[in-house]
Amino acid sequence: MTRKIRATAAIALIGATALVAAGCSAGSDAAGGDSGDGKVSMTFWNNSTTGPGKAFWQDTVKAFEAKNPNVTITIQAIQNEDLDGKLQTALNSNSAPDVFSQRGGGKMAAMVNAGQLLDISDSIGSGAKSGISDGSFKAFELNGKTWAMPTNVDPEGIWYSQDLFEEAGIEGTPTTMDELNADIQKLKDKGIQPVAVGAKDAWPAAHWYYNFALRACSSNVLNKTAQDLKFDNKCWKQAGEDTKAFFDTKPFNDGFLTTSAQQGAGSSAGLVANHKAAMELMGAWDPGVISSLTPDGKPLQDLGFFPFPEVSGGKGAPGSMMGAVGGLSCSAKAPKKACTDFLNFVTTKSVQENYYKAFNSIPANKDAQSVVTEPYLTTVLKAYNDAPFVSNYLDTLYGQNVGNALNTSVVNLLAGKGSVSDIVSTVNQAAAKG
Repeated sequence: MTRKIRATAAIALIGATALVAAGCSAGSDAAGGDSGDGKVSMTFWNNSTTGPGKAFWQDTVKAFEAKNPNVTITIQAIQNEDLDGKLQTALNSNSAPDVFSQRGGGKMAAMVNAGQLLDISDSIGSGAKSGISDGSFKAFELNGKTWAMPTNVDPEGIWYSQDLFEEAGIEGTPTTMDELNADIQKLKDKGIQPVAVGAKDAWPAAHWYYNFALRACSSNVLNKTAQDLKFDNKCWKQAGEDTKAFFDTKPFNDGFLTTSAQQGAGSSAGLVANHKAAMELMGAWDPGVISSLTPDGKPLQDLGFFPFPEVSGGKGAPGSMMGAVGGLSCSAKAPKKACTDFLNFVTTKSVQENYYKAFNSIPANKDAQSVVTEPYLTTVLKAYNDAPFVSNYLDTLYGQNVGNALNTSVVNLLAGKGSVSDIVSTVNQAAAKG
């Protein structure tokens, strides 16, 4: 979540898996027929490379194949940070997997405009239509058609260790940046690393800028920029200045520039999982990642959540959130019936409940959400449902070229190699290149 296991948890952790051999290439049954003997083979790209998430997709595919004996699905897991690049290469070389993760926004629009996605509008089952909200489906609508099936909800905020907060004498959770900065100082005074960030992977550091932009810019500006890709409103510079002011307080873990987001105990998620840092800004896939990195491989018992704090003077509506809907798309040449049958199967209540158990994250099916009982996830759901505006992650909303430029320029700012003005100029240059 995506990534942004993005990852992706999420992402997200709903992902998809890889083309294993030329003989399994996508599109062997583009019209929804068969290979000549009634058998259909599909490939599925998945960013769940370890633990319960990997097992979930293996079990889900096996269950689908048992119900559909003429369909065989080949899974290959790809590390989240590698997924977007490999997927784009496969799409452009006409060797895309049949099923793969979809983040929406400008990235999806580029795929639609290139004719790389299957329109699933007329193949959405009654169960998916009744179980998934219209708002979730809207994340994957373009030109009056639906291009992906929602699978999970990934609102973003700050995940924290209640035990470390208590150790630092912090009562409650911060609601403003001034309060967050005060809490960070309390943690420092106790010798606790306040905030973990996987800046090696770029996007986790850039998420701080995303959220400051959400506070500085109105929803109209964010949406208008998605259409014209012109970062000329003064709020974009304000977001950069707010980001730099926060970075200058030195809130991050030791060695943050070489810290990965989700790989191993030394990653930003791993630091929280092992009580080496108190907080991490991340999407709702994070509890599942954290639980996979605790010493016993179980959910972190003292994990808590609070929304990104409010920032004074901005144009964003208070309570607005960054977030995304994770989903699965079929490539344009995928066998339509088999592929959309799989998408519908993934969104059934029982499969979605198993998804939650595997990833410790929020399923898209509203009926399956009844099994979400952890206080931190119910807190996320309430904040998400109460939010006046939810924006997709900016590197997704504005497409891959602009997104990569944005992520890189924010890390350069963090590393002292760039300025606030460089962020705006860099993304404008990337947008001009198309």
